[in-house]
Amino acid sequence: METTENQIAVQHPAGVAALEAIDVHKSLPLGRERIDILRGVSLRINHGEFVAIMGPSGSGKSTLLNIIGMLDTPSEGSYHFIGQSIYNLKEKHRSELYKKNIGFIFQAYHLIDELTVYENIETPLLYQNIKSSERKAMVGDMLDRFNIVGKKDLFPSQLSGGQQQLVGIIRALIARPKLLLADEPTGNLNSTQGEEIMQLFKKLNEEEGMTIIQVTHSEKNATYGSRHIDLLDGRIQPSITSSNPI
Repeated sequence: METTENQIAVQHPAGVAALEAIDVHKSLPLGRERIDILRGVSLRINHGEFVAIMGPSGSGKSTLLNIIGMLDTPSEGSYHFIGQSIYNLKEKHRSELYKKNIGFIFQAYHLIDELTVYENIETPLLYQNIKSSERKAMVGDMLDRFNIVGKKDLFPSQLSGGQQQLVGIIRALIARPKLLLADEPTGNLNSTQGEEIMQLFKKLNEEEGMTIIQVTHSEKNATYGSRHIDLLDGRIQPSITSSNPI
């Protein structure tokens, strides 16, 4: 573990968190009223952490993850990613930060229907200026690793839910992002596949220092992380099980 921590220290400025949300609120119109989804959420995630966000349905977990992933904006509050105030940046710069640093595993997959499995997985590499021959080798390696080489020319509509989820996971991981965001990443996988994915996440976190935040209902999945954050009715709940500050 000492080696991993030293590697992280070299890669990132001392004292700068991977991300920090301050007093984040999110509300949406509902008829003539507004519904509060997040109510003053503040959290700090350090480089190399593996954090589980837990809570019942409707507690705001996915909304918070989307804000962390720059796919949604809060109604109030601020958000810093690697020391940069996100909402002071132009949209183009935010998009570049996302593409170069974040991998997102969506609960609803969000695969591109018009692209094959191979093309969906390759997409993040196109933003990294990686040569075609390297992309081919990297995609081929991942297809082989997850035993779906035979599916590479199929389209998402031709896959089962579990297969689509695997493709979404591979797509998020292939460029080795600095921050991996996972929304119920094993929800449509069988127990063996789910265990393999969580073991892979743990390996990437411990050996490569990848920062990982997963939203999960699974107590077992949460144990793979270094700490967990409980959300209830849009608020972070005090934790007596973690020695790390939120």
